[in-house]
Amino acid sequence: MKALLAEKIEMSQVFDEAGAVHPVTFLRALPNTVTAVRVPEKDGYEAIQVEMGGKKREFRGCFEKNKGDTITVAVFQEGDIVSISGTNKGKGFQGVVKRHGFHGGPRTHGQKHSEREPGSIGAVWPQRVLKGMRMAGRMGGDRVTVQNLKVAKVLSNENLFAVEGAVPGRRGSIVEIRAV
Repeated sequence: MKALLAEKIEMSQVFDEAGAVHPVTFLRALPNTVTAVRVPEKDGYEAIQVEMGGKKREFRGCFEKNKGDTITVAVFQEGDIVSISGTNKGKGFQGVVKRHGFHGGPRTHGQKHSEREPGSIGAVWPQRVLKGMRMAGRMGGDRVTVQNLKVAKVLSNENLFAVEGAVPGRRGSIVEIRAV
């Protein structure tokens, strides 16, 4: 199993041999150091803990690594299929139209200031707001996993690689890459 921590750099585009353009996200993966190895006999599960630039994450699964080993970007080759997890951008307090895709009220027939309001939120009975009611609130800042992304380019000497498609998070955020 292959896994790595990387930093999101930017989005760009690359051209293939046929001249078609592909959107890619560039990721910088400095050498990851294995700081701990979890074993079922002691910890109850199998995993490794890796560290990159002061950030530590744990990858569950069977790895052939020992404490102190380094993992570089060279573990991936062009054409590998990976899944990437990260924290998406926080958007602050948002209304129901942006947060849940509500349509809002009509723009005519006396609607003066209630175009983007949620409308009715309850009934006569049980005389309270039910749990799970979609309302305005904080949006974003959630852990998101994007699966089946293809590794487009690997630049081992620069610790960079490019993945086709979008990766969750802002520039400079740490993401987890796992081979599928």
